[in-house]
Amino acid sequence: MNLATAAVADIVDRIDPIDALEHQHIADTLAWLASTDDVFRRVKPDTPARHLVSYVVLVDPRTRGVLLGRHRLAGLWLPTGGHIAPGEHPLAAAAREATEELGIDPEFTVAGTEPLFLTVTTTVGMDSGHQDVSLWYVIRGDRTREYTLDPGEFSDAHWWDIDTFDHPDSDPHFARFLAKLEPLLAEPIRDR
Repeated sequence: MNLATAAVADIVDRIDPIDALEHQHIADTLAWLASTDDVFRRVKPDTPARHLVSYVVLVDPRTRGVLLGRHRLAGLWLPTGGHIAPGEHPLAAAAREATEELGIDPEFTVAGTEPLFLTVTTTVGMDSGHQDVSLWYVIRGDRTREYTLDPGEFSDAHWWDIDTFDHPDSDPHFARFLAKLEPLLAEPIRDR
């Protein structure tokens, strides 16, 4: 296992699963990482057929809101984020994606600098047929601030209320992510 793959395996191994499905996704991902170093997307849209993604979820803990964008290719309401470049650390990818797609310097002060969640998802939309192994990072946002999402990636942006979120046109694991996020929102807001 090369150093970049080993770093990802170490990150994945530290994720505490919320449920049996995340436990299964973590175990499957660790087995995959142990079997190959070909884990970073090299050619759009799907080479290799399974590759790593860093999601970057912008959350306003004070108002219990989350910003999602209408992704042009997937046709879904999704967090910002994207593919991890070959050899790139997942946290560096998350920071890069936040800068590229939101135009901000991200604050990893809601859940810290480790991913909160991991999912394995077969993509939908124009790039269907490959699998994204997604590490979900959380960054602090402010619902009163206007964020302009990258128009090349997103056609619209919307703040959703965490407590009432129920949208069928989003990532299939988003409700599970919000359940895992909930205990962090119940704590007093402070820099973490």
